[in-house]
Amino acid sequence: MSDSAVQKFSLAFSCADTRRSQKEGPDPSPQPQHERPVLRVEKVITDRTWDQTQEKPKLTPNGQLKPAGEHTKPQVAGEGLGALLSRKVVFEKFSVKDSSSVKMCVNEEGEEQRPGTKRQLSLESANRTVTVVKKREVRREPDKPKALPGQIETQRPGQAVFIKRKLRKDLFSSSEVFRRVDTDAVKAGKELKEKCVFDIQTVAQRVTQGAKTELERLRAIWVWLCHNIDYDVTGYLGQSKKLCSPEEVIAAGRGLCCGYSSLCTELCRVVGIECLEVPGHSKGIGHRRGRSLQGVKSDHLWNAVCLGGQWYLLDACWGAGRVDMDTNTFINRFDDFYFLTEPEDFIDSHFPDQESWQLLATPISLEEFERRVFKTSSFYTLGLTLLQPKHWSIVTEDGEATVSLGSSRSVSFTYEITRLGVPQQDLQGGAPDSSGLLTVSQRGMKLKLIPPAKGSYDIKLFARPEKATTPFSWVCSFTLACQTPKASEEMPQNPFLSWGLQAQARSLGVTGTSLGNGSQVIVVDAGMLELVLQTSRSLMVLCDLVHPGLDPDLSKRCLATQIESHRLTVHVLCPSRGFYRLSVFVRDYEMPAVKFQNAANFLLHCKEQPVSVTSLFPPGLGSSCGPGIRTADAGLSKFSHTGALVSTTQGKVNITFHTPRELDLHVTLSREETNQKAALSVEEAEAQQESWQPPAPTLARHLFLTYTDSKVTVSANLPDVGVYRLGLYGRTSPEGDFSQLCDYILRNSCERRQPPFPTTYSAWTQNRGSVLFEPRSGLLEAGTWVCFRVRVPGARRVVVVAGDTRTELKTNKSRVWEAEVFSGAGKGLTQIKLAADTGESADMAVMMTYNIQGVDREQTEE
Repeated sequence: MSDSAVQKFSLAFSCADTRRSQKEGPDPSPQPQHERPVLRVEKVITDRTWDQTQEKPKLTPNGQLKPAGEHTKPQVAGEGLGALLSRKVVFEKFSVKDSSSVKMCVNEEGEEQRPGTKRQLSLESANRTVTVVKKREVRREPDKPKALPGQIETQRPGQAVFIKRKLRKDLFSSSEVFRRVDTDAVKAGKELKEKCVFDIQTVAQRVTQGAKTELERLRAIWVWLCHNIDYDVTGYLGQSKKLCSPEEVIAAGRGLCCGYSSLCTELCRVVGIECLEVPGHSKGIGHRRGRSLQGVKSDHLWNAVCLGGQWYLLDACWGAGRVDMDTNTFINRFDDFYFLTEPEDFIDSHFPDQESWQLLATPISLEEFERRVFKTSSFYTLGLTLLQPKHWSIVTEDGEATVSLGSSRSVSFTYEITRLGVPQQDLQGGAPDSSGLLTVSQRGMKLKLIPPAKGSYDIKLFARPEKATTPFSWVCSFTLACQTPKASEEMPQNPFLSWGLQAQARSLGVTGTSLGNGSQVIVVDAGMLELVLQTSRSLMVLCDLVHPGLDPDLSKRCLATQIESHRLTVHVLCPSRGFYRLSVFVRDYEMPAVKFQNAANFLLHCKEQPVSVTSLFPPGLGSSCGPGIRTADAGLSKFSHTGALVSTTQGKVNITFHTPRELDLHVTLSREETNQKAALSVEEAEAQQESWQPPAPTLARHLFLTYTDSKVTVSANLPDVGVYRLGLYGRTSPEGDFSQLCDYILRNSCERRQPPFPTTYSAWTQNRGSVLFEPRSGLLEAGTWVCFRVRVPGARRVVVVAGDTRTELKTNKSRVWEAEVFSGAGKGLTQIKLAADTGESADMAVMMTYNIQGVDREQTEE
């Protein structure tokens, strides 16, 4: 009796063929209840997703083993569930603990060894044992949670040891290994179609002609199905006869899911591959999120195949393409994902009628299947994982919700939000982009949803490899319900996919920012923001600032950029309350032919205290403000002010730096042009009409350059409160053109008007080392004594000319020329000149001139 029991178990666990069992005779008669041996598995190689801790296996009348919990055959043609277990499960050693101890050895192929036969076992198989004991000798163990797929349990009496099953990647590294098989299968399909060959056996043999292994034969059949059978859309819609039988499907070249599955089963049967049809529910055409499947007849068929003693899942119908229900057409699109798909991924879209065909250690319920997020094949091929939420239905909290995905590699994302139940024309192109704030990192994405109105929304996520130029692929979908929308200000459109640093930012040279990754809303205090981007190499930068109510031309005066070798600084001004989009574009500094690419997009929020329009940056700013790469290339160094913004409360600014002697400098000062008369008060306007005043000096008179050896000092006396642009230009030869080196932005908050400097000429600027000590003001009071003190290296004479009067300056011990000059020496005197004899010419050269103020109009006219 014990021998029979052991023999019966060995046949079942070795997945013996049904026909073989019938030839060997009827099953042995059952043993008495009190003597029935009970199977204790001490070490077994099992399928990764098969849970041996469930109900004990049951045997069919013909000697095959059913999966736990199954009592009937699967609803497929001619196959039993005994094939669900591996044909290559190994039991090398059995021992029966009863009155007579019997041992039987089984080889790796599952064949019985006759008594007395001697066979040398391998070291591996010698360590594997299965012990059969009487039921009364087995102690009941408390129930414990089922092991997850791939998890190894601690061995306990009466329980199995789980060993990782082979994954798809264990069978083949990539689909490239099937390049030859795939090509032959497609070629064979064309030849058979041209010859009108529809016989199943001929098709199977021709398609698998070049296949060398069982896996390659299966691959050839599956590829042929995907490339030669179209989904029968008209049959699905009831507009034509539904084709399901293999012969009809081959002849017509189209079929429903049952046509794909039945044809796959028959073709596999011809070439000796065990294949079954699996009925169940799917999330394909006709599926509606939120509709219960309880009591609903299953709507799909796919296949399960046994390879190497393990069961795998595949779906040729989904692998062949997709149906466009808008046009009621089938779109051929070969999808390799549905060939031997992992059960953990397959269950998101395919739910079998029989739980055992989930091939999961912990099967899920139909309710869980209904709640699960639908994921396309691209979701898995791109290496994505769902982080939040776990189900497709999302409800806002405080008017917001979040969706996040993880990624194993760099992926670009975008999204689409559509209001459900509302015509698109009423939405002006659908829900605005501001309904979602997408941020992308190297590890995935996060989408913050802020629906603008009460209602339901369809959320679709799209992705593609980071550097790909192909269209985005749909990866998953959700439904968002919003009961109470969050009151918020209008946000700007973001055409650049996501907020914060883009996924490709590092490859573009941007390694980080002073605002982190910029994924959060950035609050702008007092209407001003400084953004610093760290770079791995020298980059050029352009920026774009967008606000729903900001004029594009005015927005240019809200930005100033400083370009340094390993840093980019962006100064931002916000003239209005609300949300702004700041987009940053970069390219390599030394590659002007390369296009700028989007590296980051920041969402700024100015809640209060925006800057006034009169405080915006001056027009005409260059792309490089402050010292940077350009000034370094020109040889300028040791700047007293290293930033682009310089503020003064006294109306005076002195900027120093060192420069090569051969570099010729030119400096300009400018500001926004305003109507000066309109800015005057009524009293000021009347006073200006009553007394004549000379025209106001140009802004050029408010700059003064001083050269001392290699050091340059740029002095600025700012006449009014406001913002000024100080431009530095340089050239290396007198014949060359001046090129811009950098711009400074000068902010003056002093209300006292600063006087202009005297007008200087080339004799001053070219004589390096000349220093003006006093008077620094270019406006002198009439009829007063003025002290002149100036250093002019190499000068033989220095004089001050006031009308017809010349005053010689004398040198002191410090080699400074000095003297006192009367400013009212002549009638109608308007200017005083400072001249020097440097020996370069016979005449004295005028170095600078001063204006006399306070002269009557009548006196001047006389």
